[in-house]
Amino acid sequence: MQIDNSKSKRALRTIRQSSDLVVVGGGLAGVCCALTAARQGIEVVLIQDRPVLGGNASSEVRLWALGATSHMGNNNRWAREGGIIDELVVENIFRNPEGNALIFDTVLLEKVTEEENITLLLNTAVFEITKSSSDSIKSVTAYCSQNSTTYKFEAPLFCDASGDGIVGFLAGAAFRMGAESADEFNEPFAPSKEYGELLGHSIYFMSKDVGKPVRFVPPSFALKDITKVPRYRNFSVKDQACWMWWIEYGGRLDTVHETETIKWELWKVVYGVWDYIKNSGKFPEAANLTLEWVGHIPGKRESRRFEGPYMLTQGDIVSQRSFHDAVSFGGWAIDIHPADGVFSEKPGCNQWHSKGVYQIPYRCLFSRNIDNLFLAGRIISASHLAFGSTRVMMTCAHTAQAVGVAAALAIQNNWKPADLLVDDRMRELQQRLIRSGQYIPGMDQEISTDYQLRASSELTLAALPFNGPWVPLEFGTAQLLPLPPGPIPVFEIEVKAEKSQKLEVRLRTSTLAGNYTPEVELGALIMELGAGVQRVKLDFNASLDEHRYVFLCLSENPEVSIRCSESRITGLLTVFNKHNRAVSNYGRQEPDPGIGFEAFEFWTPERRPRGYNLAMTIDPPIKCFEADNILNGRNRPYIQPNAWVADPKDATPELSMDWSTPKEIRKLIINFDTDFDHPMETSIWGHPENIMPFVVREYEIFDDLGNCIYQKSQNRQTRNEILFETPITTSKLVIRFRHPSENVPAAVFGIVIN
Repeated sequence: MQIDNSKSKRALRTIRQSSDLVVVGGGLAGVCCALTAARQGIEVVLIQDRPVLGGNASSEVRLWALGATSHMGNNNRWAREGGIIDELVVENIFRNPEGNALIFDTVLLEKVTEEENITLLLNTAVFEITKSSSDSIKSVTAYCSQNSTTYKFEAPLFCDASGDGIVGFLAGAAFRMGAESADEFNEPFAPSKEYGELLGHSIYFMSKDVGKPVRFVPPSFALKDITKVPRYRNFSVKDQACWMWWIEYGGRLDTVHETETIKWELWKVVYGVWDYIKNSGKFPEAANLTLEWVGHIPGKRESRRFEGPYMLTQGDIVSQRSFHDAVSFGGWAIDIHPADGVFSEKPGCNQWHSKGVYQIPYRCLFSRNIDNLFLAGRIISASHLAFGSTRVMMTCAHTAQAVGVAAALAIQNNWKPADLLVDDRMRELQQRLIRSGQYIPGMDQEISTDYQLRASSELTLAALPFNGPWVPLEFGTAQLLPLPPGPIPVFEIEVKAEKSQKLEVRLRTSTLAGNYTPEVELGALIMELGAGVQRVKLDFNASLDEHRYVFLCLSENPEVSIRCSESRITGLLTVFNKHNRAVSNYGRQEPDPGIGFEAFEFWTPERRPRGYNLAMTIDPPIKCFEADNILNGRNRPYIQPNAWVADPKDATPELSMDWSTPKEIRKLIINFDTDFDHPMETSIWGHPENIMPFVVREYEIFDDLGNCIYQKSQNRQTRNEILFETPITTSKLVIRFRHPSENVPAAVFGIVIN
């Protein structure tokens, strides 16, 4: 090899490349945007300045990814995000139910590296852009420290998913930092200067029991005076990693340019906290614990927010406003932290929930003054308060999927981001998103069928068998049931009372049909109970005008137990009026009248293996699990179960589709139930199963001659896309399913045939 030993100035190796879309930032938003766009058929470059993908969800930071499900602590039922982020977390649960962040790294890396339309660059930081005009980006330049190489990428479209908005900032895109005044967007909860205008960064740590006493000598920079951290009074050795999210700092600094300063302060706090735990003498249970891991980079919450044609606000979230250009949704609380973080005497967060999920419009996802720049992740166009909800990772990822499809449509039609706002183009974007697994509340997939659909059986819900455990009514307990219009059925339940007493039972529903807040009372009964086990008949003599979920609510009474059922069915759930302090749920939300939030009760599920359905008979039976549900374009419970559910007694449940003339079929998409109510936190939090109990694991597809043309075993995913390399021609398809288990009947949300 010849080496240039001249004394002249040398230049770094430079690689130049063109692409359809350049995505800067490899957190969950950037990953989901890149994967979505690539699967839509365009060439993508994904640039990540860290050695792994995942951002705050990676092993470098180790924060669990979470979104609208909010640890199952709010009233957002069946609200887990869909599409690619669903595919990722479902796969992670299968491989990694223990919540090891390192394993989640591999899930992300595998998906990205398997996609041939993605060029991935790790350890590569963008530092420069060029422009073709004052309002259009031509290229980005990035540097990889590991191979001393500079990269220059040209593209017609760019997506900034970098967190701090490096591309948008360099390009001159309009942005904001800090909180808006209450008057600007009529947001009564806007924080005062005293509370602070920015959320800070956090660094987490993990400990390990090594089976023998371990001493700890703190570094000289560790915090000496633990009383500077007001929470020291409530430390617990059991808390570690993101359970200690409140080790936060930096809200009064420049959270872009002073990140290293913030990191050092957080390191001081972390090592000071551990010194206190190990050496104060107040935690003898920590004797055998060693400090296993401390984050090397902080997890950032807030820095720049960029301006799109529309800015989402507090009012949009609380009122659940509908948008003509809705492409995503959120459901985390408006979650604002004091700027002083760990040093504040104030609570570590201030979470206020809306009654249900809210839509996110497309106009929040591109720059208002740079015409080829998409926005993804926490930098989308939202006020500081709305950002308090949209910033969480599952919401960021789901919204970024909309950018991926929008970018593909724009490339394929030579459009700019704003060009998709035209009605027919927006409808095409929304339909493409829904077909790819995206969930947009209130919008259905448009499905045209040219076949006759038949089912071997359909569930008629006459009873939930009396074969489960007895559960005391330690909290208000409710069975969530889907009902059609007409008279309310008569229910019969089984209870066990320690002594003669009264039991209050109420039938409730939500004001909005798509919400799950039991605030409208349809009827109330006071039941006289004797001591011992007895059946109780519940006749509310009420009716419904439309399809609804109703809550059969039993009041709190620890002296009474309710019989439960082992049967679990798609679209059925029990909820409880209990606390979940992790998300500021204390049974009821009671805001001050002047801050712009509503008061309401929380009724939330319990995680399996608990959370049984209530055993009961239902007269007349509930009929809302028909085969036609797979054609309604809703691939999750919403107002109704929206699923075909087979009769549990049907040994070989099947769906058949008949055409009058032979049809050429290239692709089938089948949507199964992976329990959209389960949050599937990606790290730290363990999960009871690695495959959801409702999902069909085995099925076969037959043609009109009875030939098996496809067979699937060990399925775990929500969305099964079946591509036939050579299109098949048939006048009939039969799909035969196996029930997931003895207590869970087979269910399908949707089937699309192309």
